[in-house]
Amino acid sequence: MNELHDRALGAYLGFAMGDALGATVEFMRPREIAVQYGVHRDIIGRGWLKLAAGQVTDDTTMSLALGDALLQGGPEAISQHAAGDDTLIRVIGDAYVRWFKGKPVDCGNTCRRGILRYMHEGTLAGEFNPGDGGNGALMRNLPAVLATLGDDAAFERLSIAQARLTHHHPLSDSATLGLGRLLGLLLNGLDHNTCQLWVKRWAADNRAFSFTPYRGYATAYVVDTVQTVLHYLTKSEDFETTLIATVNQGDDADTTGALVGMLAGARCGATQLPQRWLRRLQPDTVQAITHQTTSLLALAHPQPSPPSVPP
Repeated sequence: MNELHDRALGAYLGFAMGDALGATVEFMRPREIAVQYGVHRDIIGRGWLKLAAGQVTDDTTMSLALGDALLQGGPEAISQHAAGDDTLIRVIGDAYVRWFKGKPVDCGNTCRRGILRYMHEGTLAGEFNPGDGGNGALMRNLPAVLATLGDDAAFERLSIAQARLTHHHPLSDSATLGLGRLLGLLLNGLDHNTCQLWVKRWAADNRAFSFTPYRGYATAYVVDTVQTVLHYLTKSEDFETTLIATVNQGDDADTTGALVGMLAGARCGATQLPQRWLRRLQPDTVQAITHQTTSLLALAHPQPSPPSVPP
């Protein structure tokens, strides 16, 4: 396994770990978590969704749906989309519809509303809606980063298009692009100290997401989500410490956990992820993520065809 693949797999598996760990304490407040668990640090399922141990939520399953759509479209569809062809976005919209019809364990209201609009109207984006400032577009964008790694224009166009299938809000757009670019840098080896500096500059340029001092809000509002993720990501270099601190903040803990797990997992790589958490994830999830990681990276870095042999 080369370094890029290790970091990419670390990001995707870290994402699922954070999702599964955080889902147990979703919608709880830190004081409630402390009373019930002391410090919540084990993947045990349960929570308000009554999950099985190692089961993931809509964060991971919707990301896998996006990844499947990108692989179905292939590199030509990504290139054609960069040139203005919307065929790939319809493939993604259809994948979200299949995901929705498959009765996922959870689906946010804004995602539901956007998917239903696409189903009934066929439109690729709704009008701007002040209620679309949630984290649902941000949470699922990891496959778009992997599939366009090294091509910032393609990344930006694809990320915004997949986001606006359900969310049309400038804060959602900014968060999706900002964390996506940070993920790309971490996949390419950005170290912790440089990460801290990059985050500081980005927050200064996108002042709505400034997290100093940290307010302690971790709701599904995309500003609260990003502030929580960046606060804990920059506070510690250790994957496990970062993820445990994040999910014990409660509120939308499956999504904040997934996103910080993604970024911290890219920073450390799959080989450094806690094995006890990896063993707790459901095998089908690990298998799907492992397959997608390799295949999505191949979209961004296609292997050259072997030279033809003259007859």
